Amino acid sequence: MGFSLQSGLKKGLMTNPLKNKSWFKLLSNKYILVLVFFTAWMLFLDNYSYFDHRFLDKQIDELEDNKTYYQEEIKKDKRHIKELKNIEYVEKYAREKYYMKKDSEDIYIIEFEGDSAIKTK
Repeated sequence: MGFSLQSGLKKGLMTNPLKNKSWFKLLSNKYILVLVFFTAWMLFLDNYSYFDHRFLDKQIDELEDNKTYYQEEIKKDKRHIKELKNIEYVEKYAREKYYMKKDSEDIYIIEFEGDSAIKTK
């Protein structure tokens, strides 16, 4: 009773048990292997990967928000500069912001509890 390797292979006794599984056939397909490799490469490894694009898109959104904020601030400052060209407004601004006064005037500053302008520690 001689059992040789070649006779065992010819009879199918030593075949791969995974070869008949459907998932193994699917994963051993060369097109599927290339597709899985390509997808992994594009998602994680490439310079133009999906994750890099998401990060860059978030940065673009933040920068656009900053742009609109600063454009609004520029409009406010231009309006403020235009108002400061009027001498009456300059006097009003100096009195309100810097508490300046004329020699013949007295200034009284009234602070209330809970006033949001007062900083408490």
